Amino acid sequence: MEVWRLASRNLSFEQPRIMGILNLTPDSFSDGGQFVAPDKAYVQAERLVKDGADILDLGAESTRPGAQPISAQIQLQRMLPVLEKIKNLGVPISIDTTNAQVAEACLAAGAEIINDVSGLRDSAGEVARVAARYQAGLILMHRRGDAATMQKLAVYEDLMTEVCEELGQSVERALECGLAREALVIDPGLGFSKNAEQNLFILKEIHTFKKLNLPVLLGPSRKQFIGSVTGRDVNERDFGTAACIANAYEKRIRFFRVHNVAAARDALKMLEAIGSANFQPNARLGCL
Repeated sequence: MEVWRLASRNLSFEQPRIMGILNLTPDSFSDGGQFVAPDKAYVQAERLVKDGADILDLGAESTRPGAQPISAQIQLQRMLPVLEKIKNLGVPISIDTTNAQVAEACLAAGAEIINDVSGLRDSAGEVARVAARYQAGLILMHRRGDAATMQKLAVYEDLMTEVCEELGQSVERALECGLAREALVIDPGLGFSKNAEQNLFILKEIHTFKKLNLPVLLGPSRKQFIGSVTGRDVNERDFGTAACIANAYEKRIRFFRVHNVAAARDALKMLEAIGSANFQPNARLGCL
């Protein structure tokens, strides 16, 4: 049984876990600008938890392709007032940042997880050292380059082998910086340094990442590759997102990062119900 060790609690992945996305940015690809105000962010956080979020993931800097970098000061101006309002909702708070200063301030203010989309490359491992000091959980995502360059780097000779190896390098760096292996989760980084065809192939072969012997987080929510298949605009991709979740669930993935928590939770409830169904017909009735 996979267990994620945080400073104040352990999270088991015996049952699926959902991370609800709460963007505090004006320019995120799906919901930019909607929850910048702390009061609106709090209402959305309450809704996500009510809908079944096990974790809330706060981001104050857009990581979409082409996004402009944001200073630590601005990230913290956006993040800390919201973190203060929502930290008592009963679920762990994750901070989506590659900046060690932001990570430290938010962990000191009550967050329990850092979600590093650069796999520690942006901070040369300093984010991991901060997380180790606070005994925080750390998510290591696969990405090449940065927001400006990553889509130019989506060139692979052996996609699955290279992504696994590069994630493995991030894991080794985290361990060298003092984090326990039980504090780590990996994310193959759908949509980051990958084109639509590559994203679909990763979904097809998602079980491959299990060989790293760590919990796997999948973040397909509303991403462009879903639109390339369905023709849907960004906020009409929750059905496509649910299909990605169902595919990954069947391949033993149990951790999902989404915008629409209610839809994801319903999909997972149905998958679990189907998987546990055990109807035994009355043998005397036979087949009609």
